[in-house]
Amino acid sequence: MLTTVTITFFNGDVKQVMPDQTVIYYYADAKTTHTTYSNGLEVLQFSNGQIEKHYPDGKKEITFPDQTIKNLFTDGQEESIFPDGTIVRIQRDGSKTIEFNNGQRELHTSQFKRREYPDGTVKTVYMNGQQETKYVSGRVRVKDKDGNIIMDTKL
Repeated sequence: MLTTVTITFFNGDVKQVMPDQTVIYYYADAKTTHTTYSNGLEVLQFSNGQIEKHYPDGKKEITFPDQTIKNLFTDGQEESIFPDGTIVRIQRDGSKTIEFNNGQRELHTSQFKRREYPDGTVKTVYMNGQQETKYVSGRVRVKDKDGNIIMDTKL
């Protein structure tokens, strides 16, 4: 017959070992539960509602109280999914891609920030402040860092 083993510590912490070898440890002071499953998955539940899942392969998934989900991958990439549907991905080189729920997409690198609109328009702002807007029609407008038009190919 398999039983659950429960150990209560002097500081109020409680450790339970379930029949399937799942270990549930409750940290009384922090009001945090740390569950370790026999397959290696670890789940931490914090008193503020945050939940962290640590997978055996090293991936981590954090669900924040506002339901934002952040994935931390073993190769250094990060992905955050916000409640409004916005997705932010950060690559190992620090470049960032933001996909907005309205269809717009933004790319941030060390050299520029580029926003792509659903109609095909692309606006790029370079680190020196220069702005370039490419319209679907083929028109290209370039402005200097002060907003002065330095080129406009009106078609």
